[in-house]
Amino acid sequence: MKITDVRVRLIQKEDSKLKAVASITFEDCFVVHDIKIIEGNDGLFIAMPSRKTADGEYKDIAHPINTPTREAIISSVLDAYNAEISKA
Repeated sequence: MKITDVRVRLIQKEDSKLKAVASITFEDCFVVHDIKIIEGNDGLFIAMPSRKTADGEYKDIAHPINTPTREAIISSVLDAYNAEISKA
């Protein structure tokens, strides 16, 4: 499945590890919203949209099921984030 669009909304909170929220579109027909871009101890990473279960655990709502797809999503989202940062 081809990624056809990535949109990033920067978060402007100084002490927050959450840096941005992204939406990614596949083949101009399917979109996943609320992908979080987070600053971790080892650099930026993405967190797929999730919801809190009754026992307090978080479960992904949508996520890639193989490594090549996961890597394509990560690189596309982080590339779009870096492009937004350079514009700001």
